[in-house]
Amino acid sequence: MTTSSPELLSSFQLHDLGLTNRVVLAPMTRARAGEERIPNDIMAKYYTQRASAGLIITEATTISEQANGWLNSPGIYTDEMTAGWKKIVDQVHRAGGKIFLQLWHCGRASHSSFHNGDPAVAPSAIEINGDYIHTPKGKEDYEIPRALETDEVALVVEDYRLAAKRAGEAGFDGVEIHSANGYLLDEFLQSKTNHREDKYGGSIEKRFQMLKEVVEAVISELPANRVGVRLAPNGAFNDMGSPDYREQFTYAASQLDAYGLAFLHVMDGLAFGFHELGEPMTLGEFRKVFSGPLIGNCGYDRESAEKAIDSGDADMIAIGRPYISNPDLVERYANNWPLNPEADMADWYNPGGAKGYIDFPTYGETQ
Repeated sequence: MTTSSPELLSSFQLHDLGLTNRVVLAPMTRARAGEERIPNDIMAKYYTQRASAGLIITEATTISEQANGWLNSPGIYTDEMTAGWKKIVDQVHRAGGKIFLQLWHCGRASHSSFHNGDPAVAPSAIEINGDYIHTPKGKEDYEIPRALETDEVALVVEDYRLAAKRAGEAGFDGVEIHSANGYLLDEFLQSKTNHREDKYGGSIEKRFQMLKEVVEAVISELPANRVGVRLAPNGAFNDMGSPDYREQFTYAASQLDAYGLAFLHVMDGLAFGFHELGEPMTLGEFRKVFSGPLIGNCGYDRESAEKAIDSGDADMIAIGRPYISNPDLVERYANNWPLNPEADMADWYNPGGAKGYIDFPTYGETQ
């Protein structure tokens, strides 16, 4: 194997977990779990095909029925879901891979049709300013969510704990807490979406409180060094972006540092949209306040990933879209093999279908 990206493809010790390289399969919602949201055989093949990544982070996986907001995405809140994930984890491990489960609550990025007519929940009753959401009834306008009562927050935190417990039962190497991209925990962090006046809002410190409680609940079930957190300081997705973003995310990262977490996964790239409320936050800024492993994400290719690791800004880099059409991405990077053409976006979320999901050839299969 002719290695052309020596740092990116070098081994990495993620605390007590040895990784064969520093390439991370980024979490990407692929909508193949069906209406019952139970992980299945086609998903197992998808992840096993990509097991040469140093680390796999699964697609966002809901922690409860209340957390749902995306068609055909998987969950981790029933025995059947847990068993489905266990089959996937076992196959990935047999292929030599390491895999973390991403824990998800959609918050206001949902719709009443996912919840038997009940409104989606959020920190505050502030509607997403967007065109539409895909629901079980088709395209619908976004709705005004219901603000969680103070005593309801603990119930959501408990759902995270139970989901982490189930992830452990399924055999995952760890979990990532999704606190990015305009979903519930990100909504609590940001002043744009959190207008609360109780202990969960009103200041930078109070807006961090829910994420703090979720982290502590999750590490009550799993070792802290097997729990990561994902943040999106620059993101505009789901109508996000707050004037005090730099202060808020610097504070959050500095507080998370005390827990000895597996990693901090930062959406530092701008390919997923930028709120343009100031200069983008960089990995270097997070390196100053977070002493653990850092994962960069969003728009990286082999060259920029290698540069980020070589400079010391990142320890690992998560790769998204190129991994959709290149299951053997690590091998292609290592050998300077060309990449497959980018997948057609129309097939990214094809419910139940192999097309655009598990039908991309490895380089060897094209020769």
